[in-house]
Amino acid sequence: MAVSCRLCFVLKGFFAVFLCESLFCLRFFCCLICLRCKFASVLLGVMISGLDILLLVLFCTGASFVQRVSGFGFGIFIMTALPFIMPSYGEATTLSGLLSAAQSLYVLVSFYRFVAWRRLLFILLAFVVTSFFAVEYVAAVSDSCLKRLLGVALVLLSLYFLMMDGKVSLRPSVKVQFSAGALSGVLGGLFGMQGPPAVLYFMASEKDKNSYMAMTQLYFLVGNLVMTVFRARNGFLTAAVGEAWLFAIAGVVVGSFFGKWVFDRVSADKLRKIVYFYMLVSGMVAVFS
Repeated sequence: MAVSCRLCFVLKGFFAVFLCESLFCLRFFCCLICLRCKFASVLLGVMISGLDILLLVLFCTGASFVQRVSGFGFGIFIMTALPFIMPSYGEATTLSGLLSAAQSLYVLVSFYRFVAWRRLLFILLAFVVTSFFAVEYVAAVSDSCLKRLLGVALVLLSLYFLMMDGKVSLRPSVKVQFSAGALSGVLGGLFGMQGPPAVLYFMASEKDKNSYMAMTQLYFLVGNLVMTVFRARNGFLTAAVGEAWLFAIAGVVVGSFFGKWVFDRVSADKLRKIVYFYMLVSGMVAVFS
């Protein structure tokens, strides 16, 4: 039996035992794995190695888990790996955005009744404008330069959060919305991690965890869909992105499932600190590699 087919068998058994409530999506994923083993090169025209598929699923699972527990962090987590898996940096940010949008939609279904659109309008408008120019910049700069910029951003963000987590609060004013949205758009367009500035705003504007989760997930969903349009305009929405999305989407289901389970059992603060240390190490590797 081929290694990839044995992997299919193991994954099917694991998913059937532990993830019954998401059986349809997970069986679909396993069928895709089997399909790739036999026909992917013919039907999709691109090839992703078995190791890359495994890494995609694992990192997507981890990213979805982090975001389901803390409300953000999908892009921060998964962008430590995608630029080294996907053919180009632009395709990496596109895949990150599509997967993050799927994860946000998955979570938002349970929290949509807590959404207040009026507290989203200005931050989204600012995000759309600055993310457009950030994506245009990505299209004009070399991948090696962008990977190093990503490393610097990861190091700076991790140090900021490790030192300032819980010490910064904002007033939920229109000016703060525009400022947070503008900075979020730059970080999202360049690095696929628009969460930190927006989270600071939503932590100030929302008074309970259900409203916070609803507003952040709707913001990430709309923002990532908008950026996908911008990235497609620049040629980053490719067949390789589509193939990788089909495999990695299972990680969204798995990570969200376990994230929901630990949502009330594990301290989000402890989880975030682990992620920040991971960001710091990954950023240093990206800068000096």
